[in-house]
Parts: sequence; structure tokens; C-alpha cells
Amino acid sequence: MRLDSLKPAPGSKKKKQIVGRGIGSGSGKTCKRGHKGQRSRSGATRNTIGFEGGQMPLQMRLPKSGFSSRVSRVTEEVRLSEIEALPVDEVNLVTLKAANVISVNTRFVKIILSGDIKRAVKVEGLRVTVGAQKAIEAAGGQVVSGDTK
Repeated sequence: MRLDSLKPAPGSKKKKQIVGRGIGSGSGKTCKRGHKGQRSRSGATRNTIGFEGGQMPLQMRLPKSGFSSRVSRVTEEVRLSEIEALPVDEVNLVTLKAANVISVNTRFVKIILSGDIKRAVKVEGLRVTVGAQKAIEAAGGQVVSGDTK
């Protein structure tokens, strides 16, 4: 192979179509746009997703559903195994934030039964599942003023 014999693959380079150069060119007058309608006008675009020619688009005709609670953005779950790893004996919202177990923006915490706990801890002001409360009390700890659900 020689450099002067290289050329693009057949059909890969298309010649640009020149329009508006008179009737003899085959693409004069309307310049292959047709006579009337949206696409014959200048500045007309139809490339928006879901455009249906002026008809109400499908995504607007269908009923909307679903809901995302704003409370879930400030709520987190904490496992018993994460509490076991903490060096403190009293667990509340402040100590969990200080230990980087939960984010700073968190306002509600629920302790769930995942993993096990072997030491006594006092849980204050946090929501606790029934199984997690039994595990904490079985280890000698206590749950104070937290919702059990």
C-alpha cells in the first residue's frame, strides 16, 4: 500500500447539495422544501422530543403518578452494627452526627435490626424498630423516648 493510493470508502463522502441556483439546477424555486407548511418556512424546527405536529404530546396526555416525600431527604437508617462500633454509651442525634454515621442535614433517624450488639447502650430520642429494641434491651441497654414501629 502507498500513501497516494489511499482514499475514503465508497459512499462515505457525500457531495453537499447546493440549492437555490435556478430552475436548471433541479433544486431551485422552493429549494426542495415543498410549497407550504411548517418545514417550508425559515427557522422552522421539529427536533424537540415528543413533538407531534401540534397535537397534544403523549407524555402530556397520560396521567401523572408518583410522589417523592421531602421528609425522606432528611431521614436515615442506622444499623445495630454501626452503633456497636461507636465509642460512646449514649446514642442520640448529636453523637451520630459527630461520629459521621449520618449526614449533618439529617433530622430523623431510625435504628434497625441489622447486625448484633453486645454492649449496653442508652438510645435517646431516636426511632427504633421492635426487633432492634429487643436486641438493645437484651444486651443490657435501654431505649428512652423513641418511637417503636
